[in-house]
Amino acid sequence: MAARAGFVARGVIYVLIGVLALRIAFADGGGKQADRGGAIAEIADKPFGVVLLWVLGIALAGMALWRLSEALFGQAGPDGDKPGKRAIAAGRFVFYGFVSYSVLSFAAGDKSSGSGSSDKSSKDITAKALDWPGGQWIVGAAGVAVAVAGVWIAVRAIMRKYHKHLKMSEMSDKTRKGVDIFGVFGGASRGTVFAAAGGFAIAAAVQHKPGKAKGMDDTLRSFTDTPAGPWLLVLISVGLAAFGIFSWANARWRKV
Repeated sequence: MAARAGFVARGVIYVLIGVLALRIAFADGGGKQADRGGAIAEIADKPFGVVLLWVLGIALAGMALWRLSEALFGQAGPDGDKPGKRAIAAGRFVFYGFVSYSVLSFAAGDKSSGSGSSDKSSKDITAKALDWPGGQWIVGAAGVAVAVAGVWIAVRAIMRKYHKHLKMSEMSDKTRKGVDIFGVFGGASRGTVFAAAGGFAIAAAVQHKPGKAKGMDDTLRSFTDTPAGPWLLVLISVGLAAFGIFSWANARWRKV
């Protein structure tokens, strides 16, 4: 139940990020950030927004606890006990634990938590890291890791690797086709954003310029600078919203 609630919460955040990015593509961003912080702020502005944030934060804590259980006891499936999969689950536990904490802190009144700019955080962290001994190599390695992770996410989505995690036999043919559309399109879009963010981190390391690093918001905005103009951002925005819907499908059919 905790895992499924977490998938619902993740879906809400990605759908909102997609909507915010779509507004930016049409020059109607209203000053909002197209990242997790922007999504949190968007929810907070709505009636009963604080209540919704508490619900989302608790649901994300459920996701974190589920990932912790995978790290401790293994994932569902015949190869769920592999050390590599347990290590990845542990990393996801830390990530979702942090996201949950930031959302709950914002709901509790700490407005500096959760809704902060991902772009500013990325630049600040990069600037500090570049000042360390071997900082350029550290930032460069981190950028490569994020870029590779993005490509890995996109490729796995295109190859429909998520099938083994879902109860595909319980879906009708129409539902299965819909899940594949959202899963492939959404996963590929999400992977593209990660890969682009990693590329900017690599550029920051090579040029020793922290300002080259970008969070999700600036990464998404950078797609408007391509020859495709705002239409590439429109495509990516719809893809991120599609990933949110795919997360809701996981809430229903994920093997947990």
